[in-house]
Amino acid sequence: MTTSSAFEPPPGPARRVLCVGAAVMDTLFRVRSLPTGQGKILPYDMLQIAEGMASSAAFAVARLGGNASLWGAVGNDATGERIIADLGNSGIDTSGMLRVDGARSAVSTILVDDHGERLIVPFYDAGLHETVKPVTREDVSSFDAVLVDVRWPKLALRTLSAAREAGKPAILDGDVAGDGVIEMLAPVASHIVFSQPAAERLAGTAELVKVVGILKRKFEHAFISVTAGEKGSFWFDDRTGEIVHLTAPKVRAVDTLAAGDIFHGAFALAIAEGLPIEETMRVSSIAAALKCQVFGGRTGAPTRTEVGDALRDWNVDVSRSALFPL
Repeated sequence: MTTSSAFEPPPGPARRVLCVGAAVMDTLFRVRSLPTGQGKILPYDMLQIAEGMASSAAFAVARLGGNASLWGAVGNDATGERIIADLGNSGIDTSGMLRVDGARSAVSTILVDDHGERLIVPFYDAGLHETVKPVTREDVSSFDAVLVDVRWPKLALRTLSAAREAGKPAILDGDVAGDGVIEMLAPVASHIVFSQPAAERLAGTAELVKVVGILKRKFEHAFISVTAGEKGSFWFDDRTGEIVHLTAPKVRAVDTLAAGDIFHGAFALAIAEGLPIEETMRVSSIAAALKCQVFGGRTGAPTRTEVGDALRDWNVDVSRSALFPL
């Protein structure tokens, strides 16, 4: 069927979303194909941009008309100043960013091929995230939703806990992380959106419907979903007790870098605005798909008008499965 939603903004001031986690200076090289061995490879385009999971999600919030704030850490160096300036100039409130003496700002080199796939070489200084400030319910009370990634687990844990105490949506970007990180953060999250690799790793199977069921039983208190790229997204419907599959919009992928982050940012804003969960998943899926059509990582995040127009043209395919015993 075709959805008629135009993703209209709610009345009143723009909803406020706090994003917590990665802030990285990325150097993107566009190449014909990814390397398979040693040697030299010549790119035909390049871009340097500040992004990272939480940073790109915050940019998606801002592009969609939300009010985005970012808590992350950079080194007290020129790269850190550039990261903060780049993100601030992109409409993100960076007043909560931490500058760490003696640590180097995070950087990465990324190759993106003509099929939109990428090869990422990241560097995170272990000293960046050693300092963790206290976070109280008052610190997050002015936000309508909180989204954390897995790159700064201790701060993520404090922020999720404070959000839950304040009665705010506490959303976890459940990406691949170090041992025990997801298990530490998930119990205090109200919503968990897993990447396919992280979900399969936790569930011990690659059957995505089964994966959702296993994760829902593991984290019964939270909304559970899994994003699977061109395979679409899956989630547990807490109202009906079914597992729902939403097919992905069909696009020609130019660059998949930051697509998951754009999904998470759109998801957090939609939750903050009170959209029903199925509509939230559609909005997030469209936003991620539109991003994939543009080279440049987070710069491909769509506007609210672009998402609304695409929603009207999307032939949505939704299927449901009963949650079966394991």
